[in-house]
Amino acid sequence: MYPYENPELTVDQRVDDLLDRLTLAEKAGLMFHTMAAVDPDGTLHEPDGPGEMFPSTSWLVTEKLINHVNILTLRPTPPTLIAEWHNRIQELARGTRLGIPVTVSTDPRHGVLDNPATSAAAGGFSLWPEPIGFGAIKDPEVMRRFADVARREYLAVGIRVALHPMADLATEPRWARTSGTLGSDADVVSSLIKAYVEGFQGACLGDDSVAAMVKHFPGAGPQMNGEDAHFPYGREQIYPGGQWDLHLKPFEAAFASGVAQVMPYYGMPVGTEYEEVGFGFNREVIQGLLRDHYGFDGVVCTDWGLVTDADNVMGSPMPARAWGVESLSRVQRVEKIINAGADQLGGEYCPELIIELVQDGRISTSRIDLSVRRILRDKFRLGLFDDRRFVDATAVAGSVGTPEFLDAGLDAQRKSVVVLQNESLLPLAEGTTVYLDGVDPAVAARYAKVVDTPAEADVAIVRRTAPYEQRGGGFEAFFHAGRLDWTADELAPVLSVAAEVPTVVDVMLDRPAVLTALLPATRALTGTFGASDEALLDILFGRFPATGTLPFELPSSMAAVEASREDVPNDTVDPLFAYGHGLPNQ
Repeated sequence: MYPYENPELTVDQRVDDLLDRLTLAEKAGLMFHTMAAVDPDGTLHEPDGPGEMFPSTSWLVTEKLINHVNILTLRPTPPTLIAEWHNRIQELARGTRLGIPVTVSTDPRHGVLDNPATSAAAGGFSLWPEPIGFGAIKDPEVMRRFADVARREYLAVGIRVALHPMADLATEPRWARTSGTLGSDADVVSSLIKAYVEGFQGACLGDDSVAAMVKHFPGAGPQMNGEDAHFPYGREQIYPGGQWDLHLKPFEAAFASGVAQVMPYYGMPVGTEYEEVGFGFNREVIQGLLRDHYGFDGVVCTDWGLVTDADNVMGSPMPARAWGVESLSRVQRVEKIINAGADQLGGEYCPELIIELVQDGRISTSRIDLSVRRILRDKFRLGLFDDRRFVDATAVAGSVGTPEFLDAGLDAQRKSVVVLQNESLLPLAEGTTVYLDGVDPAVAARYAKVVDTPAEADVAIVRRTAPYEQRGGGFEAFFHAGRLDWTADELAPVLSVAAEVPTVVDVMLDRPAVLTALLPATRALTGTFGASDEALLDILFGRFPATGTLPFELPSSMAAVEASREDVPNDTVDPLFAYGHGLPNQ
């Protein structure tokens, strides 16, 4: 037994021993946190030839010496198969020279939205509201309950790093990632972030923890014109209202809760005191603000894909998000990222560039060791070298998606529903005749008599997603961006039903939609944030009280949105519904 394998030694002693044994190539491999695909049958992804989106897993682990992977499940994959996959990759890693266990991470996977860049649909995990729904609930104890359940489900399948929470404030209504935030109020978000981190990590990082990677420092909400920094046209973050410090408040709550890891965003600050380069390259932000000012000494991992242009991302090419440093070579980009104070490069697998930098004397071995020490420390604290390397795949069915967890998730969905308007229609009477559009008839039949036409109905229930502009194909198509109001053609079917029968319209508010045109036409209007038909109908029929309130204001027009300031919360003129609005359903 090597000393680093001895659990009776302190974490620092074990880190020191292992660090002394690592080659430069092994150290470089530890500094990459990339994607690994889970095949549908739970086997390791081993493509037959070049050109696939994801490389061979065995090549990543045994040749590139990559030791941190973000799992990608591009189709619903049962948790048991994820656990089996986890054990396979750990067995593969155990066969490397020092047998260092792999750290497996994931984007959120407990909601309804499925975007390969940001979140996975729940599948066999318990189903909860999207994060913005917790901003509608505004209860830290519900937030803590979610984080504890997610922690237990992650542990069961071997996931040890949560690439969340998002501590960004929802200050720009058009931003495509609003659904991943906890709302627009810095104080409310801070209280929820504290509960979120503590629910995943506990009082300190240990064997039963999932390390939280809070993102996107120093706050990704103020995207110019609401465009997202995944794409060249959305690279700028601006602060016309001078609210830089406000966006730091939720991160301060995360630091106070002992968050283990931090991810900066792609965006580049414009018109501030900081260098106008992407935050992952920004020494003044990472080293100066995060490390020196806040004293953060945990792992800093960049967002995915800052260095290498991709030929195939969901069928389309995608340039590296090297905003502000596009002219630098790949090796120069890596050099700037490390000199900025980051420890890991997300979504990349080019350790040979770090090796080149050290061998050329451009990065010191001591600088590499500083990052590797932080990375190894978390592996040891999580117990990956001890009893937590493998999971019991046969026990997953009794630990993930249990009735208890499903009930807790459903309860949170109900609590997140916001009644925006109620013109003496709610609660609906049990057994009434209903016409449905966007609601599962089998679910609705448990509450009412379902009919085929509005003319036969006492009431209509219509569900819609918030409007958006369809952008390009491939990866870009997953992002809801641009306008927040419906076209006349999109509105026409809803208004036609509402003209014929008293109508309830529910809108999935992944962004703050402009609902002005619906207000005079509908008798009741609700906003949801990833609520099932059952959760919504429980509110509409009065089986549970409506307690949700808006996590952001709803603007009255696109003109008001365009005139608002990107960094200032709830900043549109004459909003249709103010932040915190919510009516009872009785």
